[in-house]
Amino acid sequence: MAQFIIETSARHAHVTQETLEVLFGKGFQLEVKKMLSQPGQFASNQRIRVVGPKGEVTCTILGPVRKADQVELSFTDARTVGVVAPVRESGDVAGSAACKLVGPCGEIELKEGVIVAKRHIHMTPADAEAFGVKNGDIVNVKVLNETGRSLVFGDTVVRVSPSYALAMHIDTDEANAGALSGEVFGELVK
Repeated sequence: MAQFIIETSARHAHVTQETLEVLFGKGFQLEVKKMLSQPGQFASNQRIRVVGPKGEVTCTILGPVRKADQVELSFTDARTVGVVAPVRESGDVAGSAACKLVGPCGEIELKEGVIVAKRHIHMTPADAEAFGVKNGDIVNVKVLNETGRSLVFGDTVVRVSPSYALAMHIDTDEANAGALSGEVFGELVK
């Protein structure tokens, strides 16, 4: 069966241009630190504090700016800041947890927007056809590693778009559960 890379996505934020300017100043633009595997996406040099009722964590802002603010944490991060973040697909923030974002020039209260990202596989339409899946399918993924902690990730959503590159994304808690580091691959389990 065909394999695909599994990437660990650490906590991060997506912000609107308006929020970016509150945090970093009028007219501010994100600075590219590193391009990511998904075309056009990048980790910026900009870091912010995510503050909740019990504590805070620092995270990177991913670019480019988005139409809505969103913070993606692991369950461990959510407990650290003291919020109950639901497991959701990116962009599905209605009714999710609240927090405060703090930058060097200002801060903003988010009434919602904090989620634990549902593990997912980005695929092009050609990839989806080759794997025999379609957008929105829920699949199981066997992790191919030799750490002594082999596992199968269930409830993995397939996300299909011509603008994607083939890669599965998990959070740091999930990577730690399988002792995953470096280059890791998976395959669909039928």
